Amino acid sequence: MRVLFTGRAKGDYLSDALTLLSGWVREGERISRTLVIDDAQHAALTERVKVVADALHLRPEINRLPDQTRIRVGHVDAPLSDGEVLLAARIEDAYRAVTES
Repeated sequence: MRVLFTGRAKGDYLSDALTLLSGWVREGERISRTLVIDDAQHAALTERVKVVADALHLRPEINRLPDQTRIRVGHVDAPLSDGEVLLAARIEDAYRAVTES
């Protein structure tokens, strides 16, 4: 997925991200997604996300709750970056891979 952000206002990152990433919701300057997955899927997803996040030098929040995983991308005090939008898209790819196997 490639998203063009040149010449756009900072606030457009969130709008673009939410348009392109179904299931993600806005939380201030961040986006989040809650996934209903089991413990094994959570472990597999977390490993896949770690590889991508490390490559992008980003740190998403990944929290395990009963029967679901919550992921947050972005920072409370900074606008969403194009790298963070890319990370969210890659998380979606990883989620599909983990749940389809």
